[in-house]
Amino acid sequence: MYNEIMNTNPTKKAGITDSIHLLMRRFLEHLEIELDRSPRTIDSYERSLEKFFTMAGIREPEDITIQRVREYRIRLNRETSQSGEPLRKSTQTYHVVVLRSFLKYLSKEDVATVPSEKIEVGKTPTRQVDFLELDEVERLIAAASGTSLRVLRDRAILELLFSAGLRVSELTSLDRDSVNLKKGEFSVRGKGSKLRVVFLSSDARDALYRYLEKRSDMDPALFIAIPVSKKGFVRERGSTDIRLTERSVQRLVKRYAAKAGIVKDVHPHTLRHSFATDLLQNGADIRSVQAMLGHASITTTQIYTHVTNEHLREIHEAFHAKKKKGGR
Repeated sequence: MYNEIMNTNPTKKAGITDSIHLLMRRFLEHLEIELDRSPRTIDSYERSLEKFFTMAGIREPEDITIQRVREYRIRLNRETSQSGEPLRKSTQTYHVVVLRSFLKYLSKEDVATVPSEKIEVGKTPTRQVDFLELDEVERLIAAASGTSLRVLRDRAILELLFSAGLRVSELTSLDRDSVNLKKGEFSVRGKGSKLRVVFLSSDARDALYRYLEKRSDMDPALFIAIPVSKKGFVRERGSTDIRLTERSVQRLVKRYAAKAGIVKDVHPHTLRHSFATDLLQNGADIRSVQAMLGHASITTTQIYTHVTNEHLREIHEAFHAKKKKGGR
């Protein structure tokens, strides 16, 4: 979508005026150039703003008022999906954050509209962190057992997701020459194009060695689609690119979770959560975990605090004042 509006004659969604569309276009350019946001983030901001302009009937910047924003938030709160589920509070908050960013930009450009600080974001409910216990992680990885190229690839993916706490987008963008197996560490470019160092466990390193030794192609991508016949590779999205897609990784993680008998809804991000939780439960400090996850804010990392607090409670109950069994 963003690429479309960057054309000389960008398409404009029905109901949105030229003036407000131009301001949105400049704001998205600001996200791209000054703030170095990813194309995916810019697309998401565009869709969110178009939703606001349409639902609130915004035709000019001065149409953005406290009352219209309030009515918009009420509509968001009452909105339901096709399955009848209400819009999640975190999603509602995201739309408000996007709007505040847009208003902040307009203020910077001296465009008359409501000040961003007058729009309260509201309290975001604590996120539920879904993670696997260590024995479940071991069962999941063990489910990828075999010597075929496909299985070796899948095992390497599972080991790497848990060893390095990678996002699925980070994993699929890796090239062979970007991973240093000898050192057991390498740099990865995460959100906001920020670089961080991630580390390989011995199991992940061994899995990658076995997978790469089995490869006979010259493609630079670390993880590729495996040929299902002599005719060639499985082409994804109608492309000649054989790099594995995020969706393919999501499917294989679910497949091995089912094979391992894990009843939880397991995604690649579940392994990232499991990575962080395992570190904290074994004594890692939260700042170090923040750095290894690539979180810009410690607040994001603190979603794991309630998990580790529960772990500390179990330790307290198991070991505190054991000699005082009879009480006082």
